[in-house]
Amino acid sequence: MAGKLRVLLVDQREERSSELAQGLESAGCLVVAHSTPSLDLSRTVASCKPDVVIIDVDSPDRDTLEGMRRLDETQPHPIVLFADESDEDSIRRAMRAGVAAYVVKGAQADRVRPVLEVAMARFREHRALVDELAQVKSTLKERKLVDRAKGILMEKRQLSEPDAYALLRKMAMDKSLRLADVARRVIDMAELL
Repeated sequence: MAGKLRVLLVDQREERSSELAQGLESAGCLVVAHSTPSLDLSRTVASCKPDVVIIDVDSPDRDTLEGMRRLDETQPHPIVLFADESDEDSIRRAMRAGVAAYVVKGAQADRVRPVLEVAMARFREHRALVDELAQVKSTLKERKLVDRAKGILMEKRQLSEPDAYALLRKMAMDKSLRLADVARRVIDMAELL
């Protein structure tokens, strides 16, 4: 990973935060902001534009987890959570909130950079899967629209399935529209009649 990694550091305790910030800087990172878990995480991320968010807490509370969840929904970023205590339920809730790495009692300077690199790699893989799933869902939805429109054309115009599909394609090309958009129009028209 080339260059300085921009880090937002979120911590309740200033002494611990300062030590971690020094460790991050010695590991080649740039701490772009310090924050507390009580501040709006999404707003802080939007203003300082970090590459990764590090949250160092004793144990993740409900508000911290909610802030991470909102961030994951609105501005996904790799989040590394260093916690002094953990239990299976906390880890599960943190992962659902978008945490890429959950490290227990491990915010030592010599371990931070590798943890960040792994978390960022996992985050990129996760985002690729999320994007791929969204694309597959969109394609499936469009395919269902086309199938429904073909069914309408087959029934109303007494066409075979290949002929109904060919008609949809021709309408799409003639109007310079996507096939799914034409299918949606056919369905809308059929519902009006």
